[in-house]
Order: sequence, then C-alpha cells, then structure tokens
Amino acid sequence: QGVLVPGLGTFAVVPEQINSTEEVYVVRRPVFQLDMDMSCLQDLVFPTVMIPGDIVIMPLDYWWLSQNNSLPPDLVRGCVEETILLYSFQLRDRQHPAFAFENIGILSCQDNVLCMQFHCSCIAGLESQD
Repeated sequence: QGVLVPGLGTFAVVPEQINSTEEVYVVRRPVFQLDMDMSCLQDLVFPTVMIPGDIVIMPLDYWWLSQNNSLPPDLVRGCVEETILLYSFQLRDRQHPAFAFENIGILSCQDNVLCMQFHCSCIAGLESQD
C-alpha cells in the first residue's frame, strides 16, 4: 500500500528481489515518487521512481493523524498543506532545506540532487511486519 501526500509525492513499499548465490529473497523496499510542481525543481535532478500499478495508493489520512496528535483534522490538513507549500517555495528560491519525516526518513538536496533517504529503523520495521 502507498500513501499520497498531495503536492509532494507518494510513499510506498514495493517488493524487490535480491539474488544471492543460494537463494532469491523478496524484500519490502520503501520508495518515494516525487509529485511536485516542476517549476519548483528548475535546476534539480531527482530520481524517477515508478510505483507499480498494482500497489494500492491511499490519500493521506488526516483523521488518523489528528487522532494521534490530538489536533482537529482540518488543522492537520492545513499544517501539511502549508508545510509542503513552504518547502516548494524554498526549493524555487534555490534553498535546499532537508524535509524530515519522523520514523521514515529525510527528503534532502545534495549537490542539486533531490533524494529520499529512509532511516534504517524504517526499513527494519517494514521487514519485521507481515
């Protein structure tokens, strides 16, 4: 399953085969597919990740987020939208701040390459789930 963060992109987990000399392993690899206004990314390079069509993509669940931080869903939605808007303005102005996602990873720009680096704990957590 994947989660679409409107104006930013989609986080998903895709199966990937790893071949060893003795066996083939299938691991669950987190990926991020950028979905941002290209005018924000004038001089930036970013990896094009394609999420397979059989992965179910769900919209960001603002109600669930609000239940986990005791804020009203409309306030959570507004905070997410304003944060993404601010981030896109910073990219447009050639500022390259890191965008941290708690327990997931960091969206950063290094040497004009915009990339998502997932925390090891995120990857380990995915592998420990059925």
